[in-house]
Amino acid sequence: MIDIHQIMEFLPHRYPFLLVDRILEITDEYVVGLKNVTINEPFFQGHFPKEPVMPGVLVLEAMCQVAAMMIVGKPQAADMAMYLTGVEKARLRKPVVPGDQLITRARILKIRGKIGKAEAEARVEGDLVAEALFGFVVTERLTGGKGE
Repeated sequence: MIDIHQIMEFLPHRYPFLLVDRILEITDEYVVGLKNVTINEPFFQGHFPKEPVMPGVLVLEAMCQVAAMMIVGKPQAADMAMYLTGVEKARLRKPVVPGDQLITRARILKIRGKIGKAEAEARVEGDLVAEALFGFVVTERLTGGKGE
Protein backbone atom coordinates (compact mmCIF):
# COMPACT_ATOMS: atom_id res chain seq x y z
CA MET A 1 0.00 0.00 0.00
CA ILE A 2 1.19 3.53 -0.79
CA ASP A 3 -0.16 6.34 1.37
CA ILE A 4 -0.85 9.96 0.45
CA HIS A 5 2.58 11.16 1.63
CA GLN A 6 4.32 8.73 -0.71
CA ILE A 7 1.94 9.56 -3.56
CA MET A 8 2.86 13.23 -3.16
CA GLU A 9 6.53 12.30 -3.60
CA PHE A 10 5.77 10.88 -7.05
CA LEU A 11 2.87 12.91 -8.46
CA PRO A 12 3.25 16.66 -8.99
CA HIS A 13 -0.47 17.33 -8.36
CA ARG A 14 -1.64 19.20 -5.26
CA TYR A 15 -4.95 20.43 -3.87
CA PRO A 16 -7.43 20.67 -5.46
CA PHE A 17 -6.13 18.46 -8.28
CA LEU A 18 -4.52 15.57 -6.42
CA LEU A 19 -7.27 13.01 -6.92
CA VAL A 20 -5.70 9.86 -5.45
CA ASP A 21 -5.81 9.21 -1.71
CA ARG A 22 -4.12 5.81 -1.57
CA ILE A 23 -2.64 3.11 -3.76
CA LEU A 24 -4.07 -0.16 -2.50
CA GLU A 25 -2.03 -2.49 -4.69
CA ILE A 26 0.73 -2.12 -7.25
CA THR A 27 2.43 -4.86 -9.24
CA ASP A 28 4.36 -5.01 -12.50
CA GLU A 29 1.03 -5.66 -14.27
CA TYR A 30 -1.52 -3.35 -12.65
CA VAL A 31 -2.22 -0.73 -10.00
CA VAL A 32 -5.30 -0.19 -7.82
CA GLY A 33 -5.95 3.20 -6.24
CA LEU A 34 -8.71 4.95 -4.38
CA LYS A 35 -10.23 8.39 -4.09
CA ASN A 36 -12.61 9.16 -1.24
CA VAL A 37 -15.15 11.57 -2.67
CA THR A 38 -16.43 14.01 -0.03
CA ILE A 39 -18.87 16.88 -0.07
CA ASN A 40 -15.90 19.13 0.81
CA GLU A 41 -14.52 18.86 -2.75
CA PRO A 42 -14.39 22.40 -4.20
CA PHE A 43 -16.05 21.38 -7.47
CA PHE A 44 -19.31 20.45 -5.72
CA GLN A 45 -20.00 24.14 -5.06
CA GLY A 46 -20.92 24.56 -8.70
CA HIS A 47 -21.42 20.99 -10.00
CA PHE A 48 -24.23 20.91 -8.97
CA PRO A 49 -25.24 22.76 -5.78
CA LYS A 50 -28.53 20.89 -5.22
CA GLU A 51 -27.39 17.58 -6.71
CA PRO A 52 -23.60 17.21 -6.33
CA VAL A 53 -21.96 15.08 -9.02
CA MET A 54 -18.20 14.69 -9.54
CA PRO A 55 -17.38 16.09 -12.99
CA GLY A 56 -16.64 13.27 -15.42
CA VAL A 57 -13.40 14.89 -16.53
CA LEU A 58 -12.18 14.73 -12.90
CA VAL A 59 -13.15 11.06 -12.65
CA LEU A 60 -10.96 10.51 -15.74
CA GLU A 61 -8.17 12.59 -14.19
CA ALA A 62 -8.28 10.48 -11.02
CA MET A 63 -8.01 7.34 -13.15
CA CYS A 64 -5.05 8.77 -15.07
CA GLN A 65 -3.25 9.70 -11.83
CA VAL A 66 -3.62 6.12 -10.58
CA ALA A 67 -2.22 4.82 -13.88
CA ALA A 68 0.70 7.26 -13.61
CA MET A 69 1.80 5.63 -10.37
CA MET A 70 2.79 2.52 -12.35
CA ILE A 71 5.38 4.60 -14.18
CA VAL A 72 6.52 7.36 -11.82
CA GLY A 73 6.18 5.30 -8.63
CA LYS A 74 9.34 3.34 -9.41
CA PRO A 75 12.77 4.25 -8.02
CA GLN A 76 14.30 4.45 -11.51
CA ALA A 77 11.72 7.11 -12.43
CA ALA A 78 12.90 9.70 -9.89
CA ASP A 79 12.24 13.22 -11.20
CA MET A 80 10.12 11.88 -14.06
CA ALA A 81 6.49 12.73 -14.78
CA MET A 82 3.79 11.15 -16.90
CA TYR A 83 1.90 13.71 -18.99
CA LEU A 84 -1.45 12.93 -20.58
CA THR A 85 -1.44 13.12 -24.38
CA GLY A 86 -4.84 11.67 -25.23
CA VAL A 87 -8.01 10.00 -24.04
CA GLU A 88 -9.77 7.34 -26.10
CA LYS A 89 -12.91 5.28 -25.66
CA ALA A 90 -13.88 7.15 -22.49
CA ARG A 91 -17.22 6.04 -21.09
CA LEU A 92 -18.86 7.55 -18.03
CA ARG A 93 -21.37 4.94 -16.91
CA LYS A 94 -22.76 6.23 -13.59
CA PRO A 95 -22.47 9.44 -11.56
CA VAL A 96 -19.94 9.68 -8.74
CA VAL A 97 -21.35 11.50 -5.71
CA PRO A 98 -20.23 12.56 -2.22
CA GLY A 99 -19.65 9.55 0.00
CA ASP A 100 -18.49 7.34 -2.86
CA GLN A 101 -15.15 5.59 -2.78
CA LEU A 102 -13.80 5.59 -6.33
CA ILE A 103 -11.63 2.50 -6.89
CA THR A 104 -9.51 2.60 -10.05
CA ARG A 105 -7.66 -0.32 -11.57
CA ALA A 106 -5.19 0.53 -14.33
CA ARG A 107 -2.53 -1.18 -16.38
CA ILE A 108 0.02 -0.10 -18.93
CA LEU A 109 -0.83 -1.58 -22.32
CA LYS A 110 2.37 -0.57 -24.07
CA ILE A 111 5.31 1.72 -23.76
CA ARG A 112 7.89 2.44 -26.43
CA GLY A 113 10.62 4.80 -25.43
CA LYS A 114 8.86 7.61 -23.63
CA ILE A 115 5.41 7.14 -25.23
CA GLY A 116 2.78 4.73 -23.99
CA LYS A 117 -0.83 3.79 -23.53
CA ALA A 118 -2.73 2.72 -20.40
CA GLU A 119 -6.22 1.45 -19.75
CA ALA A 120 -8.22 2.08 -16.62
CA GLU A 121 -11.61 1.44 -15.12
CA ALA A 122 -13.20 2.98 -12.06
CA ARG A 123 -15.78 1.38 -9.82
CA VAL A 124 -17.95 2.41 -6.88
CA GLU A 125 -19.14 -0.45 -4.69
CA GLY A 126 -18.19 -2.85 -7.47
CA ASP A 127 -20.25 -1.05 -10.14
CA LEU A 128 -18.38 0.21 -13.21
CA VAL A 129 -18.66 4.02 -13.30
CA ALA A 130 -15.99 4.91 -15.90
CA GLU A 131 -13.45 3.42 -18.29
CA ALA A 132 -10.93 4.85 -20.74
CA LEU A 133 -7.67 4.46 -22.61
CA PHE A 134 -5.00 7.08 -21.92
CA GLY A 135 -2.06 8.08 -24.10
CA PHE A 136 0.93 9.49 -22.25
CA VAL A 137 4.52 10.62 -22.51
CA VAL A 138 7.11 10.14 -19.77
CA THR A 139 9.66 12.91 -19.45
CA GLU A 140 11.56 14.92 -16.86
CA ARG A 141 9.38 17.05 -14.63
CA LEU A 142 8.90 20.58 -15.82
CA THR A 143 9.48 21.93 -12.28
CA GLY A 144 12.52 19.95 -11.20
CA GLY A 145 12.64 17.63 -8.21
CA LYS A 146 10.16 15.38 -6.47
CA GLY A 147 7.32 16.88 -4.49
CA GLU A 148 7.72 20.47 -5.67
